[in-house]
This record gives sequence, C-alpha cells and structure tokens, in this order.
Amino acid sequence: MRSAVIFDLDGTLTQPNLNFDAIRSEIGLPPGPILEALQQMDPTSRRRAEEILAKNEWEAARSAVLYDGAVEVVATCRSEGFGVGLLTRNTRPIVDFLIQTHGFVFDAIRTREDGAVKPSPEPVRSICSELSANPSSSWMVGDYLFDIISGSEAGTKTVLMIGSGTEPEFATRADHVIRKLRELHAIILNR
Repeated sequence: MRSAVIFDLDGTLTQPNLNFDAIRSEIGLPPGPILEALQQMDPTSRRRAEEILAKNEWEAARSAVLYDGAVEVVATCRSEGFGVGLLTRNTRPIVDFLIQTHGFVFDAIRTREDGAVKPSPEPVRSICSELSANPSSSWMVGDYLFDIISGSEAGTKTVLMIGSGTEPEFATRADHVIRKLRELHAIILNR
C-alpha cells in the first residue's frame, strides 16, 4: 500500500481568514464547534444559521490568500508518489471554487456533505481507503485540534500548520509542528 498526505483547507493551505467568533455571534451561538451546534437546531433556525455560515465562508473563499508554496507543496507530494487528499469541514462548492481558482489537484476530497466530519477519524480512514493508502504511513496536515484528533485516531501521523501564529496548547498532540508548508517535504520524506 502507498502513503497519503491529507490536507485541511482553511488555515492550512489558505491563510486563516474565517472569524468563527463573529460567525457564532451573528448566528447567536455560544462558544464551541459551529457545525455540531447547527445539528441541534430546529429546521428554521438551522436554515438561517446555514445561510449566515455560507455567506461568511464564501466571503472568506473569495478573499482567500494561499500560504506560500501551497499549490507547489500539494503537487510535489503527488509527484513523489503520495496519494493526496483534501479533508475540510467546508462545502463542496467552495472547495471546487478554490481548486479552480488556484489550480490545486487532489486525488480524493471529503467535505462536510460527504458524511462524518473532523474530529471523527472516519473521513481520514475513508480517504486512505479511497487512495489505497496505509494510514500508519500516511499524514494528516491541519491547523486545528480537530485535524490532529482525526488523523491520530485514524492511525496517521499528524502535522500542525501554525504559520506565524502562536503555538497553541494542543500542539503537543501533533507529531510535528510547522510554520511554512515547505517544511512538510522534509518531514514526509523522512518516513
């Protein structure tokens, strides 16, 4: 079996530009994961909340700035023989827009419409299965605790992308912490 590199999107390939606190405030949610809170709403409230979330996600997608080397790092992973996946809690239309806008190529994609979302390990396992990749020799690369949990529980190694931000407390749960995507190449080739 081959190895895979699975990337998160927002805050990993694109620089962070979603203000989750402002989104929660606009919807009227307490602190915590937004998608899980939406699941608990009545249909009318949920529809309104989904519209607010979609508006904010589209604004972020249209103004997205990639991290330096994002497209090249993904392409290099593919050229090195890795299966390359994208795993995001965002929507398929936004993913399609960003792929077309920036020229990314992925071998497998999972969005929130495709079933379980991070922090569940299921989507990481699903991508590995689709790519005929062994989780134990694969990587989950993301910027948030849910990425690390999802990858770890699925049996992959994990890389936390923090860019120029402060290293979060949960960084110790990742196998590696990077500030630039180009650092990833040396880590995954040192398998």
